[in-house]
Parts: sequence; C-alpha cells; structure tokens
Amino acid sequence: MTHARQHPTQVVAHRGASEDAPEHTLAAYRKAIEDGADALECDVRLTADGHLVCVHDRRVNRTSNGRGAVSALELSDLAALDFGSWKTRDALVGARVEEPDWEHRPEDREATSVLTLERLLELVSDAGRRVELAIETKHPTRWAGQVEERLLLMLKRFGLDAPDTAEESPVRVMSFSARSLHRVRAASPTLPTVHLMQFVTPRLRDGRLPAGVRIAGPSLRIARSHPAYIERLKRSGHQVHVWTVNDPEDVDLCVELGVDAIITNRPRAVLDRLGR
Repeated sequence: MTHARQHPTQVVAHRGASEDAPEHTLAAYRKAIEDGADALECDVRLTADGHLVCVHDRRVNRTSNGRGAVSALELSDLAALDFGSWKTRDALVGARVEEPDWEHRPEDREATSVLTLERLLELVSDAGRRVELAIETKHPTRWAGQVEERLLLMLKRFGLDAPDTAEESPVRVMSFSARSLHRVRAASPTLPTVHLMQFVTPRLRDGRLPAGVRIAGPSLRIARSHPAYIERLKRSGHQVHVWTVNDPEDVDLCVELGVDAIITNRPRAVLDRLGR
C-alpha cells in the first residue's frame, strides 16, 4: 500500500531558528516565523514558583549567564538572566562575522530573555498565519505530573487544550516519557501526542507505539540506521516526525522515507531544499 502524501513535509523549527539566534528565545521564534516555518518546537520546564518556561537543559548554565536548576529557580530569577550573549560569543570566537540581527536591538531585552510558554503562545496567535506548536515535556523532574497539569491549563487559556479532532489541533505534545504522554491523553484525549525516541526499544520494534499515541518521533540516527523501521511505522498508520535534521542529504533521506515532519535548527535552509 502506498502512502499518497496529502500535505508537503512539515518543517518544524527546533527551539526556534536556533542556528541563527539563541535557542528558545523570542528572537529565535520570530526568525523561524519570518523564515516560513510551519511549526515551532519548544521544551518546557516548570520553575520553582510554577511557571512553564522554554529551556532545554535541566540547568541554565549552558544557555545563560546564570547557574542552577530551572526547577529550583523562580521566574524572577530567570528573568534577570541573559539567554542570548553566549550565542554571540560562540559566533564571534575566532571569526570575523557580522553581529547578528538580534544583537542590533539592545532595547529589545525581551528578545533574549527567558521565554515563558505563555509568551510563545501569544507570539504564535499573533503570527497572522497558522503556525503549529510542538511542545516537549522534559522528564524526569521534581515536579513530575504537575508539568502536564500546568501545560494543559495554559493551553486551555488559549482554547487549545481540547481540539475537536487530533488532525485539526495546531498543538501537539511530545515526550520521551510514555508516562507524560499518558497523562496528557488521559486529560485531553484529542490532543495529539508524539513519542520521542533516541533508539528503538525491542518492545516497539514492530512499529507499535505506546497506547493511544499516533505520532512517532525518532532521532535522525534511527532514520539513517534503520530506514526499514520508519517504513514499518508508516505501514502501521503512524505519522513520523524526525529530529534534528540540518544537512541537505538528511532532508533528502527524510523525503525519500515519506517522513511527515522534519524538525530542524535551519528552517529556511530546509524549506529551500524542499523547493518551498
């Protein structure tokens, strides 16, 4: 049975246009929307005072000028940090490059400040076109199920927590944690969920996914090493969203395998490669 492609491959900006601007900042997501990304990907963590913020690592050391675990810091602590200058520093080391756009507006402190999920949802709703959102819950964390609880409450404020059908939903929730996805499905059965995987567990090798999950999120390494597994997922009726795809030959591989969404740090380059 062939899978006729109904839609072009979706291009998802991984942590925003994170090759061009600091990951998970407003600057990176604005750039991704300008670049034409179909969707934005973000990671969410809960602060000590119960706010959902877009930060990948458990600690803020790598991506800010501060230190400490996100779960042990309050939003005001995080708001005092700079989440942008490390990117400039990396870009300028040993190379004479022009200062990036997001450095030209020092008055726009918000562009490289910590980003709350609420602010990202506002950005998406003001985009002037449909921009989907793929939200990854990070586990393990001391807050466990509170992460999903707060996430669904925030989506509810934007009217996004209970779509009529999964197909219509502009938001999907992703996680490596099957338990996290189970919590989301139990509370909101029509919200699409994505099971992320770093490698193929023997239990799921036949193309099955955890109960109720319709979308697989394999790593690029899986797509390269086990293309037959991607085909098995497709035959089982699942969508496949592959991360993190930055090189032209990997984009071509994903197209060849009929992947539904490509998650990339370089949305503009991938769109160009897809002829869009």
